[in-house]
Amino acid sequence: MRFKAFAAALGCVLTLSSLSAFPVSAQGYGQGKQVNENNVPIGAVEFNNAYKELNALALSEDERYIILTFDQGYENGYTTKILDTLKEKNVKAIFFLTGDYAKRERALVERMVAEGHVLGNHGMTHAAMPTLSADELETEIVSLHDYVEAEYGYTMQYLRPPCGEFTDSTLAAAQKLGYSTVFWSFAYVDWLTDSQPDEAQALSELTDSLHGGAIYLLHSVSATNAAVLGDFIDAARAKGYQL
Repeated sequence: MRFKAFAAALGCVLTLSSLSAFPVSAQGYGQGKQVNENNVPIGAVEFNNAYKELNALALSEDERYIILTFDQGYENGYTTKILDTLKEKNVKAIFFLTGDYAKRERALVERMVAEGHVLGNHGMTHAAMPTLSADELETEIVSLHDYVEAEYGYTMQYLRPPCGEFTDSTLAAAQKLGYSTVFWSFAYVDWLTDSQPDEAQALSELTDSLHGGAIYLLHSVSATNAAVLGDFIDAARAKGYQL
């Protein structure tokens, strides 16, 4: 399979897990650059084919839709603008929260819930999941699940492993806990707050990468994402996609 080591670019260290329910083969997921005739990254298609039985996906099966997802590791002042744009455009997104974010940013999380967005689980401590024992992995997922349920009255059902690091065992463990594991079919370098992408170039890359069933991984710490989000939504709709 054509999996690109995306974890290194995120500054993540990947080590092998001792989990034993499935064969252990730690990987850092990335969608890759090669696309098929429908502009769909081949790596995302292969991932779906390989892991759909473990409730893990990098593409939606519904080709009418584009799914916007935001990883919420910490707050950088742009989430309010992103939420404003989503509200204006009547778009719902998935926000993958870490435990620290869920605890520190109550007003923003409450707004996400009130405005109909989906809260996803990004791990209580943003730990590299393949490095955890079976018990540690369950705690990493369930402790955040329980916290969000108790504090926000919201039951999470989607997991995104930090840095896209996974093994068959971590996917199976998430499935056993009632989760689907959601990766992505588009991502770009948007998380470097002191080196943000040019807005025009970013919008072009976002738009040129559109494909049916796309799952976009974006970071809300990005000033560029906050600035171009509305135009990107308009461009996606102009090409016939729903969000």
